[in-house]
Amino acid sequence: MRADYVIVGAGSAGCALAYRLSKSGKQVLVVEHGGTDAGPLIQMPAALSYPMNMSMYDWGYKTQPEPHLDGRQLVTPRGKVIGGSSSINGMVYVRGHAGDYDHWQDSGANGWSYADVLPYFKRMENWHASGQGGDASWRGDDGPLHVTRGPRDNPLHNAFVEAGREAGYPVTDDYNGHQQEGFGPMEMTVWKGRRWSAANAYLKPALKRDNCNLIRGFVRRVIITDGRAIGVEIERGGKIEVVQANQEVILSASSLNSPKILMLSGIGPAAHLAEHGIDVVADRPGVGQNLQDHLELYLQMASSQPITLYKHWNLFSKAMIGAQWLFLKSGLGASNQFESAAFIRSKPGVNYPDIQYHFLPMAVRYDGKAAAEGHGFQAHVGPMRSPSRGAVTLASADPKDAPNILFNYMSTEQDWEDFRRCIRLTREIFGQEAFKPFVKHEIQPGEDLQTDEELNGFIREHVESAFHPCGTCKMGAADDAMSVVDPECRVIGVDGLRVADSSIFPRITNGNLNGPSIMTGEKAADHILGRALPRSNAEPWMHPQWANAQR
Repeated sequence: MRADYVIVGAGSAGCALAYRLSKSGKQVLVVEHGGTDAGPLIQMPAALSYPMNMSMYDWGYKTQPEPHLDGRQLVTPRGKVIGGSSSINGMVYVRGHAGDYDHWQDSGANGWSYADVLPYFKRMENWHASGQGGDASWRGDDGPLHVTRGPRDNPLHNAFVEAGREAGYPVTDDYNGHQQEGFGPMEMTVWKGRRWSAANAYLKPALKRDNCNLIRGFVRRVIITDGRAIGVEIERGGKIEVVQANQEVILSASSLNSPKILMLSGIGPAAHLAEHGIDVVADRPGVGQNLQDHLELYLQMASSQPITLYKHWNLFSKAMIGAQWLFLKSGLGASNQFESAAFIRSKPGVNYPDIQYHFLPMAVRYDGKAAAEGHGFQAHVGPMRSPSRGAVTLASADPKDAPNILFNYMSTEQDWEDFRRCIRLTREIFGQEAFKPFVKHEIQPGEDLQTDEELNGFIREHVESAFHPCGTCKMGAADDAMSVVDPECRVIGVDGLRVADSSIFPRITNGNLNGPSIMTGEKAADHILGRALPRSNAEPWMHPQWANAQR
């Protein structure tokens, strides 16, 4: 088997690459270990808590015991299915802030400033909210990725935005457009009631072309001869085979599996590879390092009115919602229920938002376990730019072994300060007049937890990953020892090999990572094809008083 381009991983970036490269006439072969995304558990937006907790669709990775969280091992879901993590995620669509990409540029990822990436966000989008506010000139209208908004018909969605306004924050009608900062509607990758994953948006259309194919297989390593990647070694049906690349191999296997495959192929920190008896092809000390994530807490309030989604938390209601979705692709099943959002700055002197909110009109956990209290609602809140850094390392030289994952969460005093501030700012929002008709009492953390030490204890026990791992194959200048890929996504020190997924992010972006990951695949495809979209001259909004005011 051979093709011009062999893409490892049918996830968010890999699907976009397959679509763009095959559209240009290249022979493309995508290798994916996971299976089909057919069926309601993946395609029904409201069922989002199921696939990420199922071994059929998830790699099942866990962190090492996290030293600053009392040794807790946190789950780290990654999609093992067509569409990758875009088939098991919460479907929240966030581009990130302009400041994120300008920081990438400043840190050595030349050509990845906001002016460079905005045209790719516009190319990939088909935005369906132009009648609901926002400026359509900032958005795309004919890309493969459909972006919509929920109906927001639960009064709690409006109460959240109104409470933000009452607390003195801006309101924004499109956080993905001119102004991210503020309270407003949340966007989702849902179309006609279905999850609009990278598989639905990009891969399935690409596979209709004669020059794009998909095979099921487990990639063991990249085969490198005389300093050039010539293919990949895969296992399928119990046999080991080689898939050859005429032009290039592209790793889009996730921020956990891409560095693992590089190290198994002899690309990584020389001493670490030697420990596992792996011959060094390229000594790149940055492979697997710079691991980042977003952590979040759920601040839950008991509701004084029976208007939350808890009224549907019974078998009869779930069956009715499921039936309406199956036959009509409408109703509660057609939304991820994250329909209001906010991005705010934590303190004066922070020049763009560093706290994100997802609001949910129910008190429930990501694993689908409802709060014992009955009717309630919650805000997921967390800091966006933690200074903590972890690493992905090899557990052994056996490709079948999961990598060792250590985020080193909450390793700095700033992390703790940031989270305490998140809790206190959220309590202030829930204390506004707009929530007076709805708030009964605070479920979690609970009003009796007030001091720094009490809040630290709550954070240590309850903080959870938002499932946004990235950064492990950092993109940067070729002369930066910790860079793994150059600004064209080429692995430094090896020809014919690129990485294009969230692992190349120099620093984590503001918000959920699916949008930026797809953009990475879109832009990497143009680098491969020797093209580039013209830069944008759009000027994003910054709070005029950011230097001396928090809101």
